[in-house]
Amino acid sequence: MQTLPSDSGPGLVLAPFRGIRYARDRVSGIANVTSPPYDVISGGVLEHLRAADPHNVVRLILPGQDADASQAAASLLREWLSTGVLIRDQMPALYLYEQHDASSSWRQRGIIGLVGLGSPRAAGILPHEGVLPGLVADRRELMAATQANLEPIFLIYDGAQPRDPGCPSADVPGRTATEVIDDVAAERAPLVTIDTDDGITHRLWRIGDPAEQAAIVADLCGRRALIADGHHRYAAYMDLQSQARTSGRGAGPWDFGLAFLVDSAAYPPRLGAIHRVLPGLAPDRAAELAKAGFTVQDLSAGLDLADAQRRLAEAGREGTAFLLAGGPTFRLLSHPDSVAAAESMPTGLSAPWRSLDAAVLQQFLLERLWGITDSERDVLIYHDAADAVRAVTSPPVNGTCPGTAVISNPVTFEDVIEIAALGERVPRKSTSFGPKPRTGLVLRTFGPNEEGPAALGQ
Repeated sequence: MQTLPSDSGPGLVLAPFRGIRYARDRVSGIANVTSPPYDVISGGVLEHLRAADPHNVVRLILPGQDADASQAAASLLREWLSTGVLIRDQMPALYLYEQHDASSSWRQRGIIGLVGLGSPRAAGILPHEGVLPGLVADRRELMAATQANLEPIFLIYDGAQPRDPGCPSADVPGRTATEVIDDVAAERAPLVTIDTDDGITHRLWRIGDPAEQAAIVADLCGRRALIADGHHRYAAYMDLQSQARTSGRGAGPWDFGLAFLVDSAAYPPRLGAIHRVLPGLAPDRAAELAKAGFTVQDLSAGLDLADAQRRLAEAGREGTAFLLAGGPTFRLLSHPDSVAAAESMPTGLSAPWRSLDAAVLQQFLLERLWGITDSERDVLIYHDAADAVRAVTSPPVNGTCPGTAVISNPVTFEDVIEIAALGERVPRKSTSFGPKPRTGLVLRTFGPNEEGPAALGQ
C-alpha cells in the first residue's frame, strides 16, 4: 500500500483540550443526544433525531435554514452549558474513541484531540477532496457564531511509517500512540458506552495522564495525516484562523481544530462509495444520452439492489462503471469511450486523477453527456445506495419526475493516497471513509477567553 507522502515541515501537532460532554442525569440517554455527522443526515433521520431527545446535538449542527439559524444554535449551546446539560472537563485531556461492529468483529480506535492548523507542508494535514464554497461558508458561519467545533474532522495517518527525522522526538524510544490507546482500552472502564441503530458500539475514554498524553503527542509529531472526512469543516477551520490572524489577534485557540485521528496501519479504514441523484432527469432520458459515451445494458427485471451492485462491482474490475436507477430496471453503464472521456478532462491533471471513476462521472457523464453542472442544487449526494434508489422510485410529486440515481463503486484507498501524494484533490464527495465518528460524544469551544495553545500542552 502506498504511504502518505513525507515533507520537511513539522507535521502533525496534537494538543489536549477541555472537552465538553453531556451530563448523564440531564438527558434521556447519551445515545439519544448523539447523531451521525451533519452531512449524512437525511430529512427523515433528522426528524427522528430531533424527536429522540430535546437536547440532541443535531439541533446545534443543523439548526435550520433561517438567516439567524447559526445565532440560534449559539444561544442554545450557551443555554445548555449554563444549565448543566453540557459540562466541561476540569483539565485538558485527549480522548480515546472506539467503534466496534460485533457482527463482523470490526473495530476502529483513535484519538480525539486538537490538531494544529496550517498548510499541508506545515501542519501535515493533507486534503484529498475538493470543496464547495457555499458549504464551507455554512460551516464557518456556524463555528463563528457558536465559537465551537461541534464535531471532529476524521484524519488517518500511517503509524507504521517512520516519523520525520526533523521532529525533536523522532529518535526518542517510547510507546506509540496506538500502543497507549490499546492499553487504555484494555485496562480501564470507558466514560461512555452507547449502541446506535447501525449496529455500532461506541466507547469513549478520557486520557488525562500527562505521561500518556506526552507519549501520544510525541508519536504523532512529524507524521502526515489524510483528511478522511470533514474537508468543508477543515476549510472552515482555516478560514477562521485566517480571519483571526488578519484582524491582528495573533496566536490563539483558532490555530487548532477538533479532530479524530486513526492509525491506518493498526485499524485499516473502510472506504465506501458516494452516490448521486439528479432531480428531474428522467431515467430513460439519462440512459439514452449516456449511450453516446458508454455501453448501456438493461439489467433483468426484478433484480434487487444488492444483486445490481454485485454486477456493478464485476464491471468495475474491468474499468469505470455506474448503475442508473429510477426506471423499471437498473441500467449498467460500462466501457466508456476512452477518447471522448479524455477530451472531457481538465488539462494539467495527472493520469491517476483522470482515470478515477469520480472524475469520469463528473467531467464526462454529468457535464458532457448530461449537461449537468456539479452543484448543490443540481446534484444531490447520498452516502447510502438504498436511500438514493428510494429517492427516485418514490411516487412523483405534482407529476414531477423524482429523477435518476447514479450508483458508484468505491474509490480505493491506494488511489486516494496516490492523488493526495501528487498534491491533487479528487472531485468533491468521491470518498466515504467510515464509519464516521459519532457527533455529540465530545465537543470543543474556542471563544476569545478560552485557553491558548501554550495552556494546551504545547
